Amino acid sequence: MVFRLLLVEDDAEMREIITDYFIEKSGGTFAISCAERGNEGHQKCLDNEYDLVLLDVMLPEVDGFTICKELRKTSDVPIIFITARHNEEDRLHGYGLGCDDYVIKPFSLAELYAKVKALLKRAKGMVRNEVMTAGSIKLDPYRYKVFVHDEEVILAPIEFAVLKMLMENRGKVVSRDSLLIRIWGYDFAGNDRVVDNHVKKLRKALGSASTQIKTVFKRGYKLEVE
Repeated sequence: MVFRLLLVEDDAEMREIITDYFIEKSGGTFAISCAERGNEGHQKCLDNEYDLVLLDVMLPEVDGFTICKELRKTSDVPIIFITARHNEEDRLHGYGLGCDDYVIKPFSLAELYAKVKALLKRAKGMVRNEVMTAGSIKLDPYRYKVFVHDEEVILAPIEFAVLKMLMENRGKVVSRDSLLIRIWGYDFAGNDRVVDNHVKKLRKALGSASTQIKTVFKRGYKLEVE
């Protein structure tokens, strides 16, 4: 199987490095198309079917955040932001718009490749526009909506990201470290207490469904179906 990737990046050297590495590493199982401007990248997404999009944030004409927002209106294609913008607000904004991962420049090519493979593996076989369900909780990752007993619940971007990760791993323990890395990034300088604080906020927002989020002593959290 050949996976079709789109790389939207205005740095020509970066495009060449990523493309060469991925093609060589994958042994030909990755076919990579490139775009250097925002409008071009957006149009390619509209005109073609891709298995994953690697998307820079700072682009000529149209920025990556805008492209992601527009794509999420009609597509669930996996999106990974690759950007030099490293502050927490940008990362949370990216997740709030519907990206699947966020990689900060400079990054390891091996790490980016591993993230792409893992994301493709999770996405393979998924039903388009799938709504995640666990007990009384429903989460639509592409419309950025959460429902409890069919009533919509408004979540802040970070609580939405935490719930989405728990939903993706429902029934399994998700460690605090995993949540920190996925949501806050590898370079986050705080401690895992920040996870506990946001889980507390998430539970409050979920109301009666909050009991589905179980604390696993010294390990992390688990979302159960009740």
